[in-house]
Order: sequence, then C-alpha cells, then structure tokens
Amino acid sequence: MIANSFVSNAWYVAGFSEELPKGVLKGHRVAGKPIVTWRTESGQVVAFDDRCVHKRMPLSAGRLLEDGVLECAYHGFCYNQTGACVRIPAQPDKPIPTRAKLKPVPVVEQDGVVWVWTGDAEKLKKVRPPRTPEVGSKEWDSVLIGPMTVNANYRLLIENLLDITHFYPLHDGNIGDIVNSQIPVKFVEETVDGNHSIKSVRHVEGYKQPPLLQEWLGYDVVDREHTHCMMSPAVTRVEMRVAPPGQLGTSADRSYIIYHTHHPVDAKNLVWRLSVSCPAKFRSPTDPARSMAQYIADTFPEVIEEDRWALEKQQEMVDFPDDGYTEVHLKSDQAIMMLRKILGDMESQDHRSAA
Repeated sequence: MIANSFVSNAWYVAGFSEELPKGVLKGHRVAGKPIVTWRTESGQVVAFDDRCVHKRMPLSAGRLLEDGVLECAYHGFCYNQTGACVRIPAQPDKPIPTRAKLKPVPVVEQDGVVWVWTGDAEKLKKVRPPRTPEVGSKEWDSVLIGPMTVNANYRLLIENLLDITHFYPLHDGNIGDIVNSQIPVKFVEETVDGNHSIKSVRHVEGYKQPPLLQEWLGYDVVDREHTHCMMSPAVTRVEMRVAPPGQLGTSADRSYIIYHTHHPVDAKNLVWRLSVSCPAKFRSPTDPARSMAQYIADTFPEVIEEDRWALEKQQEMVDFPDDGYTEVHLKSDQAIMMLRKILGDMESQDHRSAA
C-alpha cells in the first residue's frame, strides 16, 4: 500500500546550482523541515534551519545585507555564513547570547545540483548524494523545468517514473501508445554510494515512435534502449537512446537524459524538478535554431500536466481508509514492489534511529 509518509535520512535536492545565485535567500520545506539557503560572496552554498532563534520568524522572509549577513525581518537579528548571531539591534551594547546560533543543515554542491541532508547527522557519513555528471558538463546541454509543487506523496511520482505502462492511455498520442506499454522489462537493484537504487530496462527493435518522440529525436521507426533508475529517494534518472533499426550504438544514436528530482514537502505534497540533458552537438530536428534539450523542455509541459493530474487523483484515493481495498499487481509492477520495500525499510530505520 501507499503510505502518507517519507524517508528522512536522505539527501534531497534543494535546487540546481543555477537556481541559487549569490545574494538570494531561498526558503525550502523538505521532508517536513524548514530550511533556508543562500550562496555566499565566496560562492559557497550554506543551509540552516529557517527559524530565527528569537521568535521563530522564517529567515527566508528576511534579507541579505551588504556585509553578507542575513537579517531577520522581524527584530533584525543578524547571522553570518556560519550561522552565528553577530548583531541584535535592540541591545547593541550587550553581549550576544552564546545560544544564538542557527542549526546548520548539511549541504553538498556537486555536478550542478545542491543537496541538503534532512535526517540524523550521524547517518549521512554512510551516504553520498547521487552523481548527475551530465548536468554540470560542457559536453551536454541541460535545461531546467520547475520547480513544481504537486499535491501528492512523493512515492506516487517515483512509482509513476519507474512504471511506463501508464504511457497508454495517460500519454497516448504524445510520448506513449499501447505498444510501448507492452515492451518487455527487466529490473536491476544495486547500492551505489550508500544509495539503494532500482533500474527498469526496456529494449525494443523496429518500434514506431509516438508523435512527440519522433519530433524530439527525428526518427520514425527505431531500435530503442530505455531505462528508468531511482538512484535514491530524491532523484530518478531516465535515459532514452534510439537509432534507425540495426544502428543502435553507432554515430546514428540520438539520446536524452532526464533527471527527475522529487522531495517530500510533507506526507501529502512534493516538489518536482526536471533537468533535460542532451549531447550539446544535437539540435532540434524540426528547428535547428534550438538545442535538442531546449526543444524537449519546451514541449514537455503537456506530459508533465498529465502526470500531475494522475498523481493528485491518486492521492485523493490514498487519503481514504483502505476498508478492505487491495491493489492488484502485474508482472510489470515488480519495480514498484521493490521500491515500496526499499523505502519502507528506510523509513523503519529512520524510526529506529529517532527512538
């Protein structure tokens, strides 16, 4: 069953690097925690609990001053990039209380992505954020879509991404058709840098592509390799490679990689981002003035809105008690069952570490 819950001990995406320029405060709600981030003048991203130590005012509603400190909008408490309070306007001639320090949030910036750790600080030593090398590479064009808030538990989105049998009927006529839903699938489970991952792999030959994929990739009938990999509770990597029949793995290949990032705001809401990456040399087959990545990103919203509609409708049903209801699963749902076990085990570990 789908539970209204989430994993706490995980690295989640606070944003892609381009979303966090210098001098801009960002407030986040990640896995039930309020977090404030900003990029310092030296270029480092810092993250803290978003509550002023004085009266719980969200610091993300404040401002960054010319000297680089964060000023709370309520009473003017000022904090430096280490989280220490350095000024209190109401008592300029008195010592600052030693407890006036913000709680730091572990943060890592790598491969064009900013990650925050929302759980037990002792647990993060065993886990590294997944790598997203294409996002930060000059050999790839990457275009961001989002962030978008979806009124659904984040598990529903991960399940959606791992199971593309929903391409018919939900995406029929753009990226899906009934044949797509019948392509055989195999599953791979592994652990990378402490992250439990599940990958679905679909290979098909002589496949007539749906209309939107023909536009994106420029081929009508193809051999295709299509993978969906939940790299961690925070990110799912989708890769598609196509070429005319018999030419897959040659210079005729056309491909895209999409990193879907998904973090729980709370048990019933998530934030969804997509980074669409294509080799920089590829241009749109129908509009050479645009990169392939930009063309895909420009035409993807219709697909996104179809998924959002389905996820929010599912959440409405999850909120009802089961009352004897049980799901009927198919062979193609194996990845979903593996996913539920992995996330369920991780949540159990969260509860044990909190006890």
